[in-house]
Amino acid sequence: MSQAEYLKVARMVGTHGIRGEVRVLPDTDFPEIRFAPGSRLLLRHPSLPSPLPLTVERSRPHKSALLVKFREWGNINDAEPYKGSWLVVPREEAVPLNEEEGEFYHYQIIGCRVVKTDGEEVGTVKEILRFPANDVWVVRPAERGKDILIPYIGEIVKEVDVEGRLVRIEWMEGLGE
Repeated sequence: MSQAEYLKVARMVGTHGIRGEVRVLPDTDFPEIRFAPGSRLLLRHPSLPSPLPLTVERSRPHKSALLVKFREWGNINDAEPYKGSWLVVPREEAVPLNEEEGEFYHYQIIGCRVVKTDGEEVGTVKEILRFPANDVWVVRPAERGKDILIPYIGEIVKEVDVEGRLVRIEWMEGLGE
């Protein structure tokens, strides 16, 4: 399977204690599903020839992260080599969305053209940053210059056309600064 066949659900940033628990930063809108006991995840790490299957034994919130215990890891030595890894699921295991309600996955937005409501080209979405208040879309400008940060809020993002690969925004002072 290639990288494009997976959805990233978390980044493993460290270990916690000596019994094999790890700290993960979720990158999913469905942590209650992805980190429920019995859930299967795949670990991708440069040292592995193929993804390593892992089964969630338990998870709990801890500060801005989750602490996750996998059945396959009994102690810190099992988990330590994989710090910095991504936890992924096959794309076909994506949680169904209500597209009629305008729901979408972040990977569907990356690469979309961004235009102002008057039709002027702004750039292309290159990354999405997750923040507690709202997501921020990083847009590579059509013309050279610094990236533009677009908060994903209704006052600014007016239309998201996933199939047409187009995002229409209402330009506000300060966005391009």
